[in-house]
Amino acid sequence: MLTKHASAILMDPEFGLPALRVRAPGTGVLLSYEKTGYDTTDDSRMPDLLPEWSVRRLVAAGATAIKVLLYYNPAHPARVNTAKQAFIERVGSECKAEDAPFFLEPLCYNDALGDAKGLDFAKAKPAMVKAYMAEFSKPEYGVDVLKVEAPINMSYVEGASTYKGVKAYSRAEAMDLFRDAASVAQKPFIYLSAGVSDDVFRETLELAAEAGAPFSGVLCGRATWQDGVPIFAQQGFDALVDWLEDRGVQNITALNQVLMKGAKPWWDFYGGKANLEVVE
Repeated sequence: MLTKHASAILMDPEFGLPALRVRAPGTGVLLSYEKTGYDTTDDSRMPDLLPEWSVRRLVAAGATAIKVLLYYNPAHPARVNTAKQAFIERVGSECKAEDAPFFLEPLCYNDALGDAKGLDFAKAKPAMVKAYMAEFSKPEYGVDVLKVEAPINMSYVEGASTYKGVKAYSRAEAMDLFRDAASVAQKPFIYLSAGVSDDVFRETLELAAEAGAPFSGVLCGRATWQDGVPIFAQQGFDALVDWLEDRGVQNITALNQVLMKGAKPWWDFYGGKANLEVVE
């Protein structure tokens, strides 16, 4: 029901394929290619792909684009990050062979900094996000769109709605960090919600837009529908449907309004729409 208000839907091929049959006509489909989770034997968080799938098979199943999530710590030794970079190169080559757009979702982490929602991580996050945006913009990876985190944590932005008195950045500094991370992107990029509430995500996007960050949209889930989960658990399926048709639609409509004001067309990264060559 929410696909009537979105340009595309992201699903996994393990459980999500039946839902594709009931999406709104004309809605694009991104299918995940990675296994959920990562290798937990050490802190390298090495990725893996779903072994029974390939890009060719995902496209045959209905994908109009491919999504891969990658945990990435720019400070890790070359033996770790070179392996992750080669992993992304292989996926990029597969996508190119099948003419399937490649959406890469890098997520920064550093276990040495402790809680990913803590102050130390909030201070280190801008540099980590900037580093992976620079790295995976390189042409050898074949990435078409970067799905990235906001380079700041709104809870530590002085004056933000979730600010609790512990400051990592002023509002002006936060906007500088949005611009700084965006400055290295050579590919269109969109922001993910990282599970924050819909109100906080909109506030984040409004700050990015005020900063002039040239983001081209969002790819989010939980910020739109997560409050419906307890409704489903307590009241059942019909109550969830009612909630989605009411509050869920309100959430996505409000988000679309922010995007209409602040997002930039993806083709701006290529010198404008008039400079694109359409290959049949």
